[in-house]
Amino acid sequence: MTIEETLASTQTEHSASQVADTLHKAAESHDSGNLFTHLLEHVQDSHELETPFGHFELPHFAPVNIFGMEIDFSITKHVVFLWIAALILIVALRVAAKKNSKSKVPSGFGNLIEIFVQFIRDEVVIPNMGKGGLKYLSFILTVFFYILLMNLLGLIPYGASATGNVSVTAGLAIIAFFMIQISSIKAQGIKHYLAHLTGGVHWALWPIMVPIEVLGLFTKPFALCIRLFANMTGGHIVIVSLIGLIFIFKSWVIAPIPALFVLGINFLELFVAFLQAYVFAMLTSLFMGLGMQSEHHEESEAHSH
Repeated sequence: MTIEETLASTQTEHSASQVADTLHKAAESHDSGNLFTHLLEHVQDSHELETPFGHFELPHFAPVNIFGMEIDFSITKHVVFLWIAALILIVALRVAAKKNSKSKVPSGFGNLIEIFVQFIRDEVVIPNMGKGGLKYLSFILTVFFYILLMNLLGLIPYGASATGNVSVTAGLAIIAFFMIQISSIKAQGIKHYLAHLTGGVHWALWPIMVPIEVLGLFTKPFALCIRLFANMTGGHIVIVSLIGLIFIFKSWVIAPIPALFVLGINFLELFVAFLQAYVFAMLTSLFMGLGMQSEHHEESEAHSH
């Protein structure tokens, strides 16, 4: 059995036991030199959903041609976990809201959700966007909780981190991009928004400044996309690589050392799941706030002069 056949038979498992079994078979194939070139398959998307009861083939549709581009609308594992995260988010927050509405003093799960809501409101939205940013609080909260749930689902057995897929993080970044522009236009007006793209320089320099300013509009969401994707993918690759060391050396003597490191990385991944959800929400609110407050800064500077 070649390493390709071995890894193809298990597709993209994330639990340590499944990865270990795959690597063990690969090591037995005496093709360990190419082992790490195939480890990325464990964090890639697939058309199979793996459960304790076996593998389930997900619906596969023929690509659709739209404006000369073939787009595949087939359901994949990451799509399923996107739906699961959305369903959990809707049910959990509705339960918390209903529970809090019946009690003046929140308790239990409702109190936990309120702690997160107050933190995002007081430490993220208001400091970055001011009081006017409270109308966007629901959007920032949705971004935070949705990313957090997707991150956490990748840490459970047979789970998958949809945020480890660059297409998912790109979609989140595109939504953030439109929200940044919409909030800026609403706060400044279309005239001030377009004037800001000139950088406030003489009209002779506009051919240089306008492309730079426009490019700057896209670099912010691009940074959001790559930051989240890289952080959520990196942890899985490190875990699989550490387990692979056991089979690379073909000795169980060193097994306790990688196992301890894997345990530590798992705890770190739990922290990173919360951290990256916070960072994405914080940076999105910061970028929105910069556009919303730029007009006020210009007016205050004009009054001071």
